[in-house]
Amino acid sequence: MGKMISMCGLRCDECGAFIATMKNDDQKRKETAAEWSKQFGADIRWQDVNCKGCLSDVEPVFSHCKVCEIRLCGKNKKVASCAHCKEYICEKLEKFFQMAPQCRTTLDGIRASL
Repeated sequence: MGKMISMCGLRCDECGAFIATMKNDDQKRKETAAEWSKQFGADIRWQDVNCKGCLSDVEPVFSHCKVCEIRLCGKNKKVASCAHCKEYICEKLEKFFQMAPQCRTTLDGIRASL
């Protein structure tokens, strides 16, 4: 699996749902569901931990990714990632970076290479 960057700068190739889907690994699904349920205070069923990546146009895409405002915005603007957007860094992304500062570093690196 190669490096795969989501719209917001997360690494899809390091995501439990993506890894479990690509490897068809139910144990990884169970581990990821338990971790995310605890981390996000949600009840995530292991059977729902399936994703082919945030930028995928085919199912499955994890339930949160389907409604993620950052992902939807980027897909509507038809950009490869937020780093490619003329409005980089927007308010939505700035708020997200507070939770995931590593994503700013990733997207800043992509933007610098454009």
